[in-house]
Amino acid sequence: MFEKLSGRAEELLSPVSGIHIEGNRELVVENCRRIEECDEVFMQFISGHLRVQVWGSGLRAYDHKTGGLVIRGRITRVELAERRAGRYERTDSGHS
Repeated sequence: MFEKLSGRAEELLSPVSGIHIEGNRELVVENCRRIEECDEVFMQFISGHLRVQVWGSGLRAYDHKTGGLVIRGRITRVELAERRAGRYERTDSGHS
């Protein structure tokens, strides 16, 4: 139960994300909370209520310690997906 409540509190208190795209060479993200995957062709990170995926070539991440994130390189695709409320929820029906 505590996990559900903490997930809901996190959802309500998360700051809104701002994402700015400069052509296909730079993506600036406000409130980047966690980088989950990062290499030269694919990056995935959490920003507010969004899971953001970026594809391209020569991708590099900058300025993450400031609470934001700058990605530079040749960006070919950006995908945004809403995160679910609870981070401990399972994607299946709960059966093993």
